[in-house]
Amino acid sequence: MTFRHVVADGVHGRRAVLEAIGEALDFPDYYGRNLDALYDLASDLSWLPVGEHVLVWSGGDPGVERVLADAVVRTAGRARFLTVEYPD
Repeated sequence: MTFRHVVADGVHGRRAVLEAIGEALDFPDYYGRNLDALYDLASDLSWLPVGEHVLVWSGGDPGVERVLADAVVRTAGRARFLTVEYPD
């Protein structure tokens, strides 16, 4: 099964982006809202149902994009895996 998680449009600034991604992926309350915490949780996804989890985000922060790309690689082949879609 595929689940889509959409990050709100118009989010700018790293802190706001990290918060919006956490909300979109329903991160647990202990999410630290930094790049390390983003990687840890985006590479885990154990609180979400089994299947593909597509994060739809407009991008714009290279650091966040790199962390998400690493999480995509890390979760590939798992029961819960992340993909990221950057709409035009």
